[in-house]
Amino acid sequence: MTEPADFLLTTCQLGAETALKAEFARRWPELRPAYARPGFVTFKGPAGSLRPSEYAQSIFARAAAVSVGKVTGESPTNMAAKVWQIFGDRPATGLHVWHRDVHPPGDHGYEPGPTEDGPAIARAIRDERPAATLATWVQPGQFVLDCVVVEPNEWWVGHHQAEAPHTCWPGGFCGVKLPPHAVSRAYLKIEEAIRWSQLPLRPGQRCAEIGSAPGGAAQALLDRGLYVLGIDPAEMHPDVLAHPNFKHLRKRGADVRRREFRKVRWLISDANVAPQTMLDTVEGIVTHPEVDIRGLLLTLKLLNWAMADDIPEFLFRIRTWGYKDIRARQLQHNRQEICVAAMREEA
Repeated sequence: MTEPADFLLTTCQLGAETALKAEFARRWPELRPAYARPGFVTFKGPAGSLRPSEYAQSIFARAAAVSVGKVTGESPTNMAAKVWQIFGDRPATGLHVWHRDVHPPGDHGYEPGPTEDGPAIARAIRDERPAATLATWVQPGQFVLDCVVVEPNEWWVGHHQAEAPHTCWPGGFCGVKLPPHAVSRAYLKIEEAIRWSQLPLRPGQRCAEIGSAPGGAAQALLDRGLYVLGIDPAEMHPDVLAHPNFKHLRKRGADVRRREFRKVRWLISDANVAPQTMLDTVEGIVTHPEVDIRGLLLTLKLLNWAMADDIPEFLFRIRTWGYKDIRARQLQHNRQEICVAAMREEA
């Protein structure tokens, strides 16, 4: 007899499917991969055992929800009615509609995120149950109806309860947009990293950024009122250099004298180097007796997808430096890389 089962649906960056499956096999071996498309993977698990809030801690799953099935049809109106037929009377107060990725990030300028037809699909679903109040941007604790557009005529429906910040965002997309004055897309990456990690960066605090050029991330930090020490042998954009709260050190991170970090409380790095090289540099800074770095935001480049298997080792190494609260995630604006947030316990 076939054992009863439930299904989990997940979405991820295009190309990260193998890394996602390997992570689930390591962390949640009771789940088995089922139906999959590029950027979309479902898992089969024992009935009544699925824990979306736990799977939301996945590094490579951008979003995760208990699946209630798929709907197909010729029009959004027809399909929206079917959404409610399979969702039933579950008490949703939120509605998240998003598309699976169609290209890798950066491919011909592609950025994963909300699509133009998403609001129309959400509106069609809401119109089928006008008495329901379904928010797009929800608060922790709200129960969310999820609708993943896998193909224009194929939607997968599920649900989750919002808890961590990214579970409150449709599809795990933070909604940040590149402002006109930004000099690079690094602005998007650091903004999303701060919103996801919720590191308590405050105006007036000092942060150092290794690999700062041309200055997109530095701009985001400056816009938040921080003092920024930009470390990079390459040239910075003139607009960044002109900011009164910015100081440029034209050096590699490993070559900066440790006294430069004495007043720094946050260390950020998105340098285009191998993870071991990045960690060697950061370790030499944060473990120095005259340095007291409270928190880290590090982008670790995965030179190939097989390096995803080394992530637990990378995180363990950071923990040995005295950082106990450590999280990792492949963010919306990451490419073949992950973001790591780490915090020391306050005395």
